[in-house]
Parts: sequence; structure tokens; C-alpha cells
Amino acid sequence: MTGRARARSRGRARGQETSAPGASQAREPAPPAPPPTEGELVGRGRQKGAPGPFSAEAVLQISAGFQQVKLGERGGRRRDFHDAGINTRQAMEHVKDSKTGTSGSPIPLSANFFRILSRPQWVLYQYHVDYNPPMESRRLRSALLFHHDEVLGSARSFDGALLFLPHRLHSKETVLHSETRNGEKVQITVTLTNELPPTSPVCLQFYNIIFKRILRILDMQQIGRNYYNPNDPLNIPQHRLTIWPGYTTTILQYESSIMLSTDVSHKVLRSETVLEFMANLRQQCGSHRFTDICAKELIGLIVLTKYNNKTYRIDDIAWDHTPNNTFKRGDQDISFKDYYKAQYGLNITDGNQVLLISHVKRMGPAGGPPPGPAMLVPELCYLTGLTDKMRNDFVIMKDLSMHTRLTPEQREARLNRFVTNIQKNADAQAELDKWGLNFDKKLLELTGRVLPGERIFQGSRSFDYNPSSADWSKEMRGLPLISAPPLNSWLLFHTRRNSNEAQSLLQNLHKVSGPLGIRIQRAVMIEYEDHQESLLRALQHNVGPQIEMVVVVLPSNRKDKYDCVKKYLCVDCPTPSQCVVSRTLSRPQTLMTVATKIALQIACKMGGELWSVEIPLKHLMIVGIDCYHDITAGKRSIGALVASLNQGMSRWYSKCVLQHKGQEIMDGLKMALSALKDYLKFNNCLPSRIIVYRDGVGDGQLHSVVNYEVSQIMDSIKSMGHDYMPKLSVVVVKKRLTSRFFAKIRGQVANPPPGTVVDSEVTRPEWYDYFIVSQAVRSGSVSPTHYNVVYDTSGLKPDHMQRLTYKLCHMYYNWQGIIRVPAPCQYAHKLAFLVGQSIHREPNVHLDDLLFYL
Repeated sequence: MTGRARARSRGRARGQETSAPGASQAREPAPPAPPPTEGELVGRGRQKGAPGPFSAEAVLQISAGFQQVKLGERGGRRRDFHDAGINTRQAMEHVKDSKTGTSGSPIPLSANFFRILSRPQWVLYQYHVDYNPPMESRRLRSALLFHHDEVLGSARSFDGALLFLPHRLHSKETVLHSETRNGEKVQITVTLTNELPPTSPVCLQFYNIIFKRILRILDMQQIGRNYYNPNDPLNIPQHRLTIWPGYTTTILQYESSIMLSTDVSHKVLRSETVLEFMANLRQQCGSHRFTDICAKELIGLIVLTKYNNKTYRIDDIAWDHTPNNTFKRGDQDISFKDYYKAQYGLNITDGNQVLLISHVKRMGPAGGPPPGPAMLVPELCYLTGLTDKMRNDFVIMKDLSMHTRLTPEQREARLNRFVTNIQKNADAQAELDKWGLNFDKKLLELTGRVLPGERIFQGSRSFDYNPSSADWSKEMRGLPLISAPPLNSWLLFHTRRNSNEAQSLLQNLHKVSGPLGIRIQRAVMIEYEDHQESLLRALQHNVGPQIEMVVVVLPSNRKDKYDCVKKYLCVDCPTPSQCVVSRTLSRPQTLMTVATKIALQIACKMGGELWSVEIPLKHLMIVGIDCYHDITAGKRSIGALVASLNQGMSRWYSKCVLQHKGQEIMDGLKMALSALKDYLKFNNCLPSRIIVYRDGVGDGQLHSVVNYEVSQIMDSIKSMGHDYMPKLSVVVVKKRLTSRFFAKIRGQVANPPPGTVVDSEVTRPEWYDYFIVSQAVRSGSVSPTHYNVVYDTSGLKPDHMQRLTYKLCHMYYNWQGIIRVPAPCQYAHKLAFLVGQSIHREPNVHLDDLLFYL
């Protein structure tokens, strides 16, 4: 899977809030917006309730603080990436007092969090600033106010309307007088509107602003949401790549205190510009197909413009524009060439290059039209990230991982060095001292719990696995599966060149299938010519309703042939299918292992059950939901829902819906809860308890799950009958995290073992949430998964919810080990990804009860 595809399949939000000159449709674009003033506060979500056990007075102060902060006045409507202000825990009686579990053995951990230390009785004073006559320009307002250093002091933060100070001015209303350069006299009235405690949401915003100032003092550059150090690049000249090391940083109210969460981040930049990339592409493919191939290659890529260190997503190419085209800047027309010369001192050498279009997500001035899309010059844009070809290149990925895949020890050392650098830097320390703030010198220490390993049941046998490796591929060897339908009528397609590999595969499948309890008859071998049309014709002529399985040996991993097989066999002629690349079958020493994995996949796809773990809850249905954003089919979203049909969680119902951009994912998936009808058919009763794991929720999208999706799920349950009221839990699953945990094992900093649960200290007080490290990794630092129970009428104890979640991570049949998320989430991801990448249509209903997408 490519990085871009992986990001989209996780439902990641795209696009940066940036500005650039020019527009494509209009010849009068908005000129580049001035940068925000240093102290500008951005709009975060509003806290509905107290984020912890505060006094009623503190709660009143917090809400009063929010009434004063008007986003419109501050001119910022930015997404709240931390989902602050969504208080779901208070509605759940059973976790109001405690949300911590009890089972498992305690383990001491450290985490990538640093406590924020402030002076005792620290208060932030908020003032409203009025100008008479009113001043439009925010820069002018700042300049006029900052003339009065002797009154305000050196520590201040002003965003054009609100002024924050660490000390109180002498009187509640202070009147100041300033004069503009033109000699116009201005009266400034500074009125105290609030005294904010450290836990106030406005204070949290403010801490983040101050910390960003400190990162700038350390000469770090902001790219996207993170800060990177361009002065300490890691060059990989043999691959024309540069890595900028950096950090992700967030200051939030966590369970016990306000903390800075920080993690190491890397920005991979390519040493070639878009112009060089286009020139190489033209050489390779010739001029007549160049425009189509170029658009296919470039659209969707993220580029960096080094003159302002901003990233843009290429949304289109303006083939009729060159740097000699003009746009309106103020009242004058200016060419792109002259603009870059005047603004940045850059000379554009190629006057005939086309321009790139990026639809920048930025608000226009209040009441005015939104600014046009940004026009970018290929010569000044550097490609970021890796191409599919690079990702498939083992040498490149190995060289990259040497720099970016840090062991727990290296990561901990890098984080400690980061905080030490802040404390050693005199300017950074002076900025913190002005405000009476500081950071703890060492990583947060806390206690987690390691859940006991699960027993795996397979057929009539059961076995334990090695808990540190979280894998049972050796243990299950030679044991029969729970159930596997016999494979009587099946086809094996291959090219003439791959006939030997196809024969070897067939022989090895017969060898491995016996001990697994899979009865396989001999396949009908069919040869096809090595091109897509021949393969499709062969499928159309030979696959009929009596065929139970189709196996295709592909000569290469070219996407078009794979897509052609899946499109035909998932939509037009519903038959489970398995594709294998011939290179995978070319190494005799690994052929038995490969054949075992293929035999297991074939069994799954036909409705077989491989193994199970003990699930004590009866009449339980587990649902996994994920989404994928399909870039080819008009930016449609694909929502996938996978629901369990039996007690052992070994049979699943799968449904996929395609919908248009901007449509809520549950609109289509409401229909997919016809899974309940399937459950009824399977068990002769409806489930008494439903637990929904919702994956693919991007940063800042939690409110839409809480406010919209939960009620949609409840509506679709009600459609089964008004007297049907099962217990319902909705859990939001998040994989893209910056939280990391480190264990001390035999005196060494190491990854926590699989089954580690963290449900205190670094969780959020307003949520019923927990972290689980379920998988084991061979290299680098393990990433935990965050689970946030946003709705729960099940009354399950937190301990039982955590244990059940961990059990479900054992049930993914494509991997004989524990995975990072509950199995239904991974199944839903695989289904949405297959439809978004290859099929682009809803799969045939005849496949709904099969894991045909594994």
C-alpha cells in the first residue's frame, strides 16, 4: 500500500492552511495573506464542562472565559485537532468515578509527556482592547498598543482584539494614547474582562502559542502542524533525499495535570523540484501521452515551497498558465515571475513551465468571497514523501529507516535532549520566565498493566503462544482448523512463463492442506496471454456459478491486472479469488510457508473459520467501521461495515457503500446494519449487546461521531422493531497517535510488551478512554492504539471493555498473531481499501457473508 493511499484509507484530513499568489479561474486572485501576528490565538473547540474535578467557581470562570473569546473578532476559524470540549464521560454513570481497569500485572512505564510547571496561584489576565477611531489593520493595532511597554510590560500576547498578560494592570480600565505615522491621534481602552485559571481552555491555547514561540526561538520551521530543524538535515545523497528532523508538540489538560506531549517527527524531502520531475517524465514517456501521465503522477502529491516553508497539495495543473501570466496584487497587475523576484528575491529561469493549482483551505475576509486557489511554480516546489517505486525499493527504505525508525532508547534520548535544549537556551528560558512557566526536566513516569495472554482455540485443540512475540504461526502448524469448506471445483490461471510456479503452488497446496483439515481437489489449470484483455477473456469464458474459488498467478504486481481480476470477480461474477505474484512463488525455500498462508486465505474467503479466543459475553455482536477516500471516482468516500455473526467471532458480514464528498459516512452505512437481519438468520435471535468500533476518525472529527453517528446507529437499531433495545457501546479507535510508552526491561529502555494497557495519567479527564499496546514490533518503537468509548449503555466494567478489545486483536485471520486494532476494524479497512483502490463499485451481495477481500 502506498503512503498516500494508506493515509487516505485511514481517513486522514488533507491540505494545509496556507496562502500563495494567484488563482486559476479568476484573473483577480487574493494576494498572499499576511502572516498571522505572533500572539494570534486560534479557535479551538469549546469546553462544555470542566475538564476535571474543579470547583463550581472554576467552572464558571472557564465558561465566562469562553464567552469573552469571540472567534469572529479574532479572525481565526481553525479546526480543533485535539477534539477539546467534547465531554462524553459525564453521561456514563458507571465510569464517572473511575475508568481504570484492574486485571493484569503492573508494569512501570515512562511516556513522552512533560509536566508544565507554573508559579503557585498562576493566573492569566485577559483584556479587551478598543480603538477610537477604530483601526482596521491588525498590524497597526499591535504597533499602536506596543508603544506602551512601560504600562504593559514585556510579557504580552495580543491577537488584534484580546490582550493576555501575566500580571494585573493597576485599574480595571486603562486608557492609553498613541499616534499613527500620519499624525492621527488614537485612544486605546484596555479593559480587564477575565482572570483565567491554568486549566481554562483559553489558557491551554495560550500555552501552545507560547511554546510555538519557543520553537521559533530554537530556529525551527513550521511545516504543516509540526516544527522541523532545517539546520540539521540528514542527507541521503545516493537516493536524492533529505530528512529534516523535528517534533510534534501539543499542550493539553490530561488526567492529572497539564502536560506537553511531544514526539520525534521526520519530514522526507526529495532533492528534485517538480520541474525536474516533469522533465524526466517527458523523456521517459514522450510528448503525446505526457499530459495524462503527468497529471496522474502529480495530482495528489504534497510539495514544499522552501521560500516560505509551506506545504501544498497539487489538485490540478494549469496547462494554459506560465510564470509570465499576471494576477492582481492590490490595485496592480503583476506577473508571477516579478512577484517572486520582488517578494522572495527568486529568479524563475524557465518562463514556459506550466503552473500547479492547489485548492487552499483558507477563509476569505469576513463577508468577502473566498480566495482563489493557489498557483505554484514547479521550479520552486520540492517534492515531499516517497513515490510508490521508492516504497517498493528495499534499499531506499532500509537506508531511510536507519535515520527515521528509532529504537525506544534513541527516541527517549532525543526527547530528553529536546527539553534540555529548551532549558539551556537563554532566550527560550527568558520567554518562559516572563510568563512564570517551565517544564519538568524528565519524562513522565506512570504505571501500566500487562493483560494476561489469551488461549487460542483451533478445532478440538487449544494452545498458548509466546506473549513477547505475539505470534502463533509455529504453534498452529499441523493442527486442523475449526472448519473449512471442501474445495471441489476451482481454477488456477497462469501465463506460459509462470506455468512452473503454478505447478509448484498446486503441489504445495496439496501438501499443506491435509494437516489443516482443508480438502482440496485438483484445480483446472488455465493459461492466459500476458495482457489484461486476455486475462479478462479467460475469466469470462471459464468462471461460472459452479466455481468455488479462482486463483490467479500474476507475472508482476502491476495494478491494472489485479484490478481487472477483482472487478470482474467481486461485481460481475461473484466468486472468491486469490491473486499471487509469480516472484513470491519463485523461492523454493519459502514455498511451503507461502502455500500455508494461501491455503488459510482460501479457506477464509470461502467461509472457513481458522481459530478463536474465549469470548464470555453471550448474544454479542461486534461491528467494525472504517472509511477510505477514493481519489479516482470523483473524491468519493467509501464506508465499510463488518459485523460478527457468531459467538466465536469467526464469521463476519461485510457491507460497503460509496458516497459523495461531504456526505456523512453513516448515511450510507445505516442501510448496512441489515447485518442485524443476517445475525437473526444465523442465530434465530437478535443480539442483546452491540459494540461498534469506529476507525477512520480524523483529528477534529470526534464531534461528528458523537453528535451525528451515534444517533444514526441507534435509529437503524430501532428499525428492527420499537421493542428491540440492545445495550450499545460506540468506541472510536485511533491509530495515528503521537503518544509513546517506554518500559525498563533488564535495565534497558524497551518497548512495552503486547497487552500493555494505560488508562491513567495520560488519558483525558473528560473522556472514557484507554491505550492498548497489542502488537509486537521487531524494530523501532511500538505505537499504542487509543480507544475512546463515546457512548456506552452496556454497563461493562472498564476492565471487561479493555479485555474484550484486546481479545478482538487476536481474531484477524490474515495474520497468525496479534494486530494493532480489533479484527473487525482491520477487516473493514481491507474492504474499503479494496473497493477504493481496485473495484470503485459496491461488491455483489452474494459475497456479503464471506471475507472475500482478505
